[in-house]
Amino acid sequence: MALCAKKRPPEEERRARANDREYNEKFQYASNCIKTSKYNILTFLPVNLFEQFQEVANTYFLFLLILQLIPQISSLSWFTTIVPLVLVLTITAVKDATDDYFRHKSDNQVNNRQSQVLINGVLQQEQWMNVCVGDIIKLENNQFVAADLLLLSSSEPHGLCYIETAELDGETNMKVRQAIPVTSELGDISKLAKFDGEVICEPPNNKLDKFSGTLYWKENKFPLSNQNMLLRGCVLRNTEWCFGLVIFAGPDTKLMQNSGRTKFKRTSIDRLMNTLVLWIFGFLVCMGVILAIGNAIWEHEVGTRFQVYLPWDEAVDSAFFSGFLSFWSYIIILNTVVPISLYVSVEVIRLGHSYFINWDKKMFCMKKRTPAEARTTTLNEELGQVEYIFSDKTGTLTQNIMVFNKCSIHGRSYGDVFDVLGHKAELGERPEPIDFSFNPLADKKFLFWDPTLLEAVKMGDRHTHEFFRLLSLCHTVMSEEKNEGELYYKAQSPDEGALVTAARNFGFVFRSRTPKTITVHELGTAITYQLLAILDFNNIRKRMSVIVRNPEGKIRLYCKGADTILLERLHHSTQELLNTTTDHLNEYAGEGLRTLVLAYKDLDEEYYEEWAERRLQASLAQDSREDRLASVYEEVESDMVLLGATAIEDKLQQGVPETIALLTLANIKIWVLTGDKQETAVNIGYSCKMLTDDMTEVFIVTGHTVLEVREELRKAREKMMDSSRTVGNGFTYQEKLSSKLASVLEAVAGEYALVINGHSLAHALEADMELEFLETACACKAVICCRVTPLQKAQVVELVKKYKKAVTLAIGDGANDVSMIKTAHIGVGISGQEGIQAVLASDYSFSQFKFLQRLLLVHGRWSYLRMCKFLCYFFYKNFAFTMVHFWFGFFCGFSAQTVYDQYFITLYNIVYTSLPVLAMGVFDQDVPEQRSMEYPKLYEPGQLNLLFNKREFFICIAQGIYTSVLMFFIPYGVFAEATRDDGTQLADYQSFAVTVATSLVIVVSVQIGLDTGYWTAINHFFIWGSLAVYFAILFAMHSNGLFDMFPNQFRFVGNAQNTLAQPTVWLTIVLTTVVCIMPVVAFRFLRLHLKPDLSDTVRYTQLVRKKQKAQHRCMRRVGRTGSRRSGYAFSHQEGFGELIMSGKNMRVSSLALSSFTTRSSSSWIESLRRKKSDSASSPSGGADKPLKG
Repeated sequence: MALCAKKRPPEEERRARANDREYNEKFQYASNCIKTSKYNILTFLPVNLFEQFQEVANTYFLFLLILQLIPQISSLSWFTTIVPLVLVLTITAVKDATDDYFRHKSDNQVNNRQSQVLINGVLQQEQWMNVCVGDIIKLENNQFVAADLLLLSSSEPHGLCYIETAELDGETNMKVRQAIPVTSELGDISKLAKFDGEVICEPPNNKLDKFSGTLYWKENKFPLSNQNMLLRGCVLRNTEWCFGLVIFAGPDTKLMQNSGRTKFKRTSIDRLMNTLVLWIFGFLVCMGVILAIGNAIWEHEVGTRFQVYLPWDEAVDSAFFSGFLSFWSYIIILNTVVPISLYVSVEVIRLGHSYFINWDKKMFCMKKRTPAEARTTTLNEELGQVEYIFSDKTGTLTQNIMVFNKCSIHGRSYGDVFDVLGHKAELGERPEPIDFSFNPLADKKFLFWDPTLLEAVKMGDRHTHEFFRLLSLCHTVMSEEKNEGELYYKAQSPDEGALVTAARNFGFVFRSRTPKTITVHELGTAITYQLLAILDFNNIRKRMSVIVRNPEGKIRLYCKGADTILLERLHHSTQELLNTTTDHLNEYAGEGLRTLVLAYKDLDEEYYEEWAERRLQASLAQDSREDRLASVYEEVESDMVLLGATAIEDKLQQGVPETIALLTLANIKIWVLTGDKQETAVNIGYSCKMLTDDMTEVFIVTGHTVLEVREELRKAREKMMDSSRTVGNGFTYQEKLSSKLASVLEAVAGEYALVINGHSLAHALEADMELEFLETACACKAVICCRVTPLQKAQVVELVKKYKKAVTLAIGDGANDVSMIKTAHIGVGISGQEGIQAVLASDYSFSQFKFLQRLLLVHGRWSYLRMCKFLCYFFYKNFAFTMVHFWFGFFCGFSAQTVYDQYFITLYNIVYTSLPVLAMGVFDQDVPEQRSMEYPKLYEPGQLNLLFNKREFFICIAQGIYTSVLMFFIPYGVFAEATRDDGTQLADYQSFAVTVATSLVIVVSVQIGLDTGYWTAINHFFIWGSLAVYFAILFAMHSNGLFDMFPNQFRFVGNAQNTLAQPTVWLTIVLTTVVCIMPVVAFRFLRLHLKPDLSDTVRYTQLVRKKQKAQHRCMRRVGRTGSRRSGYAFSHQEGFGELIMSGKNMRVSSLALSSFTTRSSSSWIESLRRKKSDSASSPSGGADKPLKG
């Protein structure tokens, strides 16, 4: 693909003629060469530098470098800026070059793959990049598909072929594709060489599951669908060979159309940092203006008197112009308030946090051999600020391993086992499962306990036989028989696999299929049904049907689907049976089982022929083909006869109730968005302790119209407000209503849950009602949305993002969760049974929902804590460093003279102070991981953004300015009168610079020691090592050796040794350090004792425990020593979840802490939370005072 290729106009339709390159070339279709790399050898340097200078910080430092090259304004050598700038640009460029090298390598590998192309009647080996639209390609078993092909013929009967689509959708099960009958006979090279059919189809798009086109050949039209297509990225399996016609090539293929850039996500700290950098730049300009004005006044009042021996530069002709030049000089000197190393350090810290997630053995799934993976490095600290979690149910909260559990056949329910007294037997009390040994083809892993169902089959019950016949025929499962009698089913969904396996064990064994037939062994007898049509499942239809002709010639439609859809399409004569089956469905759903309804309909030959013709015409339509087919399907799927219903069990994943309970205690709200029916979702909600019997009320919204939904939401809000008024919290009901519901969440007393159906949600998400829905939902402790579409999942997430100033996280495992995962601030994919589409779209991935608690409460909280401490310290140390120049300006005639040696300015952020702050940013902890899980309330400061915000930033700046004042004026005051040991004057410029620089390095090193909460060997090595490196470089720069080599650069020989040999200097350094650090120590001591936060309390708990253990060991007590808090014992199932959900166990565990913890450590968090919700833009748009809970 040419780098500068002309951009083609958008296509309206694609026309491709077989074996006619000349015809196809006039459309200028893309070649099959792909290019994912960004650079080549010639363009790398200019393009990469251009991209890097898109960053405001890099452009800012380039601007400073240019200023430093102007002699009239530069008081610093150019290398003080160019060294860090080049270092940052080089590190980024090496990273980009490495990434692009691997992209080039991958592109070359793919583009140079070999393919057999039919050219001039002969199969020739061609590289993939040379394949063109309209070429006919031969594929062989286990080969990758080179482009998007129309399947023409294959080695299998009826033009069938089998493919694996793992690279497209992550699913490893085989799928079947079929050539249209008219081309399936073109297996001979000579016939294919004469094939001149033309395909007219849709333009290139990214829809993997849809294709609409028509083949024109021999004056006939033939409809084409996705079932006739082989997409690039698929692998041919179990098929010796096949031929295909290239329709889309290279960047036009659906695989490449889906590889567009994912929306870049930024954290709230990133956005805040950008704002703060702009503020700092404004502050820098203000300081420059003040000093420039000072320079102009000084030059006018004082400087003019010294023109004789201190003349102005040639270019300077006035005090005003001198001040103007001084402004730019000070901009250069003071630029270190925003050091370029800040951005590099942030990325290094985030990378370290990502590796900690990847290396966490406690998030490694042994069963699947799957580690947790941080697929992005930019969002780690936001994991510590999540307030809303949106979760899929199937495969995320549940295992997505389906088991046929119960069924209802012609009004009778099967699946329960009763004891001799007629009571339902529990699982542990049940007898042995049914013996299926009579059936040699039975699946030995299948278990079922109710023997009456097998008896009904053996007795020849007509309805039971028809029930299992439907299950064995109405599906898209592929059967593989490796050895005689060893059947392996490849199902596109676990539900289908479970149903076909159930039919297999009860004697109706699906054995094989062809495009036109299905063979079933019914109680040992092989029967082949003619397959006339498959009316496939989709998310809108929520049902699938097959039309078959049995050996007697009778045509019957079999249908299975969601009860909400299918029950409306039954014949009115089945009303009594319908009522009974509905009762069974409600019972099954109440047990958390996934239900489907089964029905059939007999068709006469004449009606079927007429309907098949209408279906053919709809499939040939060029526009609205899907809608026309849906209408034809709707017609035949009516007036059906009810057969019964199935109930499949999808068990909860291990640790889900405990995880939800723990996250709820951390004040994280969990919303479940599922496609399952209401009863099933509600039951799962109770199973995983989202819903509890202790809740005040569970509101269920099921309205079918806008008015009904609005009324139900209004009643829910009224009930919540009534209960709050009843509790009596100082407000009257009218006062609450007058606040425009600005904060219903604060007003509600009691615990509520909201359950809403998909059709109701569609109305609730409309523009005029979305705010009412959001207020009602946010007032509830748990929200469950049932029967929702993938689009609705994304809309719900977007609604919360839009109106609530809160971080959202979406977690799911299937393709239907991708839009939700991409919409949320953070997307988490679970590598489960539904392929890896969710993982590929996610920011973080792991294999089980329970790992989410560790991701948020440990890694997320630590990442947020570390990043905040890093930023606070970083801004502090740089303001302390830089502001000394500002104060010095008032004593040097505002001449832009620097206090420090220029080498010190260069190395301060790169060498002397970089590694200690990196070590703190990567390794620091306030409490150990066990305590992070034990005390979920520790998570709340991140949600409230308490640890780094504008207030904390100004505190850091104030501390930095305070330090700079002392750092300058204490040595200045001492040096004014001090003398050396020999009685000579101590005060000289270089001695003063060494003293201030040494004081600074020591003070910031002591400060980071105070800030470090978790000491490792690395912290010790970096902090004390940086101090040692400072002194080593200091003495080296004032040594004879460097002077001999560079006499013009290192002129002050022996200055450091002479200065630091004076006791006065060391006393000055000690005094400066003590005065700078003592207020910080005093403040932290008082805060710890007067207003400790929860992390302080937890740390104190640990100290008390250690002392208690030490005392017990000294007393040599036998047995258990002391009351050891167990945290959350995940094996304690009974009653555990309810206790946690009530929050009653949130207390400090040791009695020894009673005096320490009488003061509430979380009340201040609650008051801040109320302030936050007050100041945040409320969904209701009101800025009124929030209601108190």
